[in-house]
Amino acid sequence: MADIRPYRSTPVFDQDTLPAALRQRHDTKAGVWGLIRVIEGELRFTCLDPLSETVLVPGRPGLVLPQQPHFVTPLGTMKMQVDFYDQPPGE
Repeated sequence: MADIRPYRSTPVFDQDTLPAALRQRHDTKAGVWGLIRVIEGELRFTCLDPLSETVLVPGRPGLVLPQQPHFVTPLGTMKMQVDFYDQPPGE
């Protein structure tokens, strides 16, 4: 299998620097997958279609499908980063 790498990554955000845009409903573009990686702590990942809620922790990333509406909520002190791919990433 090919080594699939992100084409872009966000800065590392913590509970204070996490942008408001990520805390509200938003979605990835067509043909873009997002992999939400928690580096420290916990983050609630809420998908709106289909509706689901998962608590992400280090080693348990959240996969955002192309054009999937979602938002995240910090659960206390945390650090996270999002990697963006133009094909389905390996988790």
